[in-house]
Amino acid sequence: MALKKKPVTGMKDILPAEMELRDYVLNIIRETYKSFGFSLIETPCVEHIANLTSKQGGDNEKLIFRILKRGEKLKLDTAKDEADLVDEGLRYDLTVPLCRYFANNAANLPSPFKALQIGSVWRADRPQKGRFRQFVQCDIDVLGDAGNQVEIEAILAITTALTRICPDKAYTVRINDRAILKGMADYSGFSESDTDKVFITLDKMDKIGLDGVKDELLELGYAPEAVETYTKLLSSLGNGPDAVRDLGQTLSGVMDPERAENLAYIMDTVRDVSDIRFGLEFDPTLVRGMGYYTGTIFEVSMEGFGGSVAGGGRYDRLIGKFTGVETPACGFSIGFERIITILMDSGFQIPGSVGKKAFLYEKGIGGERFKEVLKAAQKERASGVRVLVAQMNKNRKFQKEQLLKEGYEEFVEFYREALKQ
Repeated sequence: MALKKKPVTGMKDILPAEMELRDYVLNIIRETYKSFGFSLIETPCVEHIANLTSKQGGDNEKLIFRILKRGEKLKLDTAKDEADLVDEGLRYDLTVPLCRYFANNAANLPSPFKALQIGSVWRADRPQKGRFRQFVQCDIDVLGDAGNQVEIEAILAITTALTRICPDKAYTVRINDRAILKGMADYSGFSESDTDKVFITLDKMDKIGLDGVKDELLELGYAPEAVETYTKLLSSLGNGPDAVRDLGQTLSGVMDPERAENLAYIMDTVRDVSDIRFGLEFDPTLVRGMGYYTGTIFEVSMEGFGGSVAGGGRYDRLIGKFTGVETPACGFSIGFERIITILMDSGFQIPGSVGKKAFLYEKGIGGERFKEVLKAAQKERASGVRVLVAQMNKNRKFQKEQLLKEGYEEFVEFYREALKQ
């Protein structure tokens, strides 16, 4: 039986033109984040299954690619449950591995520690446009600093990167706080045991609207007066810092108003400091599904693309799961594959690309003549030109068409006899 030539479902082969674009975007992300003082690190793609299933990853824990035990450890005949078969898994994000990394290496790291991590992650998700089962994440995280300057710098860093990558695309940073989410639910009369379910419905706001949220909450059996208070509160809110402060006063009986003041200060400072044009809005419906978020949360939406292109938040308790000591932490991740999809769909051309030439030589060219071709290529490369040396195909027209797709702008042909050029 012939081997399968297509990649596994949800994964893809990357052709040279896209690979060049990916490399260009990664370089911008990497250099931008380094300019903000973040240090590049790397963690293994394989994690302990106990870490991945610690009830911190939300729905992503249902999407883990599990790895069977190996060799003598794998005992299929006596296995009674999954724990007897599986001990490791592919990471579904970079945050849980980062926390393990910090817990293991904190003695050798500065405090606070500003980490930059770029790598592939895996989720057994349903593939769709811009969403794959293997994809690259680009994360920045600050570990060991509880101050709100962390959120401010994270927003400044990621907006700087996005503007450099997509200078012609408008985008909006939406921001909220998990304490405000809970405060609104408490104020409305929902019990603490119900808040997570309420948030799941609230998270559908962009798809079903406020009326849809109201109808679903009523269908789930929540008290009509609680649902009415909640949806009325949502509909009355603005999206600026002053609206956040006003909400803090409204919720003062169930939440410390300082949480709202903190969020408003972050928004005010980013607006005052940034020299980049982008939207920054308070979004009381922003939930973020990961179980480890404890405070500020944010997402970035971009024109012409459904869903977010970046997101993150504060997770002050996750490192403590490894060390027993709570350590403040905050991170932001760019949806790299989604950015690449946006750029490719818009026909984006890499600015200032180095010239590319193809030196095509005739089959059967002699040794001395071939040396002339290589010397000419070396001379061009020394001046900064990218040169491909390749043998002519029988169908030169098709060969050139394919090379044009890869960005080769000029072709030089070399024949067995120099006078034939």
